[in-house]
Amino acid sequence: MLLLLLLLPVCWAVEVKRPRGVPLTNHHFYDESKPFTCLDGSATIPFDQVNDDYCDCKDGSDEPGTAACPNGSFHCTNTGYKPLYISSRWVNDGVCDCCDGTDEYNSGTVCENTCKEKGRKERETLQQMAEVTREGFRLKKILIEDWKKAREEKQQKLTELQTGKKSLEDQVEVLRIVKEEAEKPEKEAKDRHQKLWEEQQAASKAQWEQELAARAFQELDDNMDGVVSVAELQTHPELDTDGDGELSEGEAQTLLGGDMQMDAAFFHDHVWAAIRDKYQSEVLPTSPPVPSVPELTESKEEQPPVPQPSQPVEEEEEEGETEEEEEEEEEDFQEAPPPLTPPQPGSPTKEDKMPPYDEQTQAFIDAAQEARNKFEEAERSLRDMEESIRNLEQEISFDFGPNGEFAYLYSQCYELTTNEYVYRLCPFKLVSQKPKLGGSPTNLGTWGSWAGPEHDKFSAMKYEQGTGCWQGPNRSTTVRLLCGKETVVSSATEPSRCEYLMELMTPAACPEPPPESPADSEHDEL
Repeated sequence: MLLLLLLLPVCWAVEVKRPRGVPLTNHHFYDESKPFTCLDGSATIPFDQVNDDYCDCKDGSDEPGTAACPNGSFHCTNTGYKPLYISSRWVNDGVCDCCDGTDEYNSGTVCENTCKEKGRKERETLQQMAEVTREGFRLKKILIEDWKKAREEKQQKLTELQTGKKSLEDQVEVLRIVKEEAEKPEKEAKDRHQKLWEEQQAASKAQWEQELAARAFQELDDNMDGVVSVAELQTHPELDTDGDGELSEGEAQTLLGGDMQMDAAFFHDHVWAAIRDKYQSEVLPTSPPVPSVPELTESKEEQPPVPQPSQPVEEEEEEGETEEEEEEEEEDFQEAPPPLTPPQPGSPTKEDKMPPYDEQTQAFIDAAQEARNKFEEAERSLRDMEESIRNLEQEISFDFGPNGEFAYLYSQCYELTTNEYVYRLCPFKLVSQKPKLGGSPTNLGTWGSWAGPEHDKFSAMKYEQGTGCWQGPNRSTTVRLLCGKETVVSSATEPSRCEYLMELMTPAACPEPPPESPADSEHDEL
C-alpha cells in the first residue's frame, strides 16, 4: 500500500469509459450495449435509465452519478490522491466532497482540484512514517543485540552468585556457631550479675522493712516497756478491720495473734505485714509527699521558744509578732493532728538501677557482641545475595518480546503531564496517576500480561488490580505500543470509567520496513 501511494504521481490510470460515479472495478456491470441489471438483482432496466435521475433499483445502483437514490454511493476517482466513496445524497449539493470536484458537475459550484496537493502531503506524511519505521527498526535491532549481550552477562553473574551463595551459607553457619558459643559465657556472667544484684536488692528491701517495722513498734509502744499491748494498738483506729471506724479490743487482740501483747520480734514477723498498708505514723515522715491538707510546720518540740503575747495583736507591726501569731495558730491546729503515713520510699535505700558490669562480665559481653555483629553482617549479605539472585532469575526469564527488544524498558519509568494529572508508566511494573497540583498518586494497575491480538501479541500491555474506584471496579490500564524513534508516553485517556488507555512510542514496536521503492526515473514508461 505504501509503495502504491508513493507511486501515485507517476502511475496514470488508463481511462475506461463508464457511467459517472462508477468505480473502475465495477465498470463491467455497466455495458451500454446491454440492459442494466441492478447489482442486487432486484430489476433489469434499459441502459438509458442509468443516471437518469430516477431511482429504479432498490440498492440505488442504477443512479451512481446522481442524487436520486438516497442509499446509493458515488465514487470519486480523485486522480493523484486516494479514491473515495461518498453518499449519493451529497452529489450536486453545492459542497465539494471529492478533491477532484466530480461530485458537483451540475450544481453550478466550481470546485478546485486539490488532489495533487493532497497527494503530495500524503506522500510526505507516508515518507516521514517510513523514515520513522526505518530508523526505529534500526534502533530495534540495536536493542535486540544489547539484550543478547546483557542477558549473557546477567546469566554469568547469576552463575557466580549461585556459586558464591553456597560459600556464604557455609560462612554464615560457622559464624552462627561462633556466636552461640560466645553467648553462653555472656549469659552465664550476666545471669550471675543479675542474681547478685537482685539478692542485694532483696536484702536492702528486707532491711528497710525491718526499719519501718521497728519505727512503728516504737511509736506503738507508748510506755516504752518493750511490748505493744492491745490498748496501745487501739490508739490507731485506722487499723479497724470490720469497717465501723474503731479498733475494738477483740480486733486488736486478733491482730496480735490472740495475745494481749507482743514483743518487737513477733511484731516484725507476724503483725507488721498485716497492718503495713493501713498503719499511719504518729510523726511526720522525713521526706513527706505533697500533702492534700494544709501543710503543717515543725512540731512544737522543734520550735524555738518564743514569748507569748499578753493580748491579741490587731495588726502586724513587726516580724516577731507575726511569728508569735502563726505559732499560736499552729499550736491550736496541732491539738488534734491527723494521722500521718510513715515514709513510703519508692525504692530501697540503694538505687533500682543495676550497677555496671564488672570487667570480666563486660569482656564476655563485648566478645559476644562482636560475634553477633559478624554473624548479622554475613546474614545480611546472604539475604542481599538471595534477593539479587531472585531478581536476576526473574529478569532473565521474563518475556520481553520475540527477541527481547522490550527488555530495555524493564528498569525505566516514563511520565506524561496533562492539564490535570501527571501519568507515570513503569513498564512491567505499574501505572500511576498523580494530581498536577500535588497529592498522593493513584495506582492505575500493576503488570498483568501482554494484551495484543493473537497475531500481534506484543502490541499492547495490560496493567490490572489498581486502586478501586468509588463503588466501582479496580482501575486498569491498557498500554498500546506504537513505533517511534524515541521512547515517550504520547497520550493518556480514560475512555470508560476506571479503564485507562495509554500510548507508548518505542523503537521496539517498529516492524521491519518494506524494501525501498526504486527511483521514480525507472518508471517513466508508466
